[in-house]
Amino acid sequence: MKRILEKHFGKAWMALVYLFLYLPLFFMIVFSFNSTRQDANFTGFSLRWYEALTRDTKIVEGFWLSVKVAAVTGLLSAILGTFAAFVLVRYRKFLGRTVFSGMVNAPLVMPEVVIGLSLLLLMVGAQNVFGWPERGMLTIILGHTLLGMAYGMVVIQSRLMEMNRSIEEAAMDLGARPHEVFFLITLPNIFQGILAAFLLSFTLSFDDVVISEFLSGPGVSTLPQVIFGYARRGINPTIYAAATLLITTVTIVIIGYSVWVARQTRKREREIQAATRAELAALSAR
Repeated sequence: MKRILEKHFGKAWMALVYLFLYLPLFFMIVFSFNSTRQDANFTGFSLRWYEALTRDTKIVEGFWLSVKVAAVTGLLSAILGTFAAFVLVRYRKFLGRTVFSGMVNAPLVMPEVVIGLSLLLLMVGAQNVFGWPERGMLTIILGHTLLGMAYGMVVIQSRLMEMNRSIEEAAMDLGARPHEVFFLITLPNIFQGILAAFLLSFTLSFDDVVISEFLSGPGVSTLPQVIFGYARRGINPTIYAAATLLITTVTIVIIGYSVWVARQTRKREREIQAATRAELAALSAR
């Protein structure tokens, strides 16, 4: 009996954790197809709330705004995170390294409320002095990039630390300049990490509510903001439909990335095996 408990306890505990995390999402998705507004009884299958969703201009505009904000945020976060990670990994000693590392990593441990409030004060002060920027899409992107860059930097930094530096050194011995080594050797080798940083930043930006609430202006609301605003006024099955689309979008992005990584890994393994066979054949020929 003890052996059975030890063997299956971990699996049972993990199953309970997954049920706790994902069962509410499952019920929300199911009730997004409910034929009535009841949130306790499933009265029949219907797409009426998805049809109502397409007629809700706030949700539609919020969705496309979220997509645009998340795409730009993901791109900026990947670029800035790459440079920050490269500096921290490749240059161990320079003036202000400790301060730079702390500032880059600070958003990881700082509450989003504090980040949003501080950015709001900064944007308001800049607008009072320079007349720019007005709160809207741009300010949301800047706020999301601050957070996304920190997460992206961690992902890319781990990939850089795993990379074999002898490849870069060999390229420099053959006459390549530092910028050529970076763009021709380093970037292709860490591209998977950069893509992972982009997708992570995209997802964080697409789902964010707190920072967006502080930095959005009049008439500018992302999809999570619209959903949160509707939820405060009471249960509306249209919210379930919108949240289901949100979950679906994030899931598709994650699955797409996982499939791409798996294919790239298999391709690299085949190339390594082919190179190994060719080298063995050449040694045998000698």
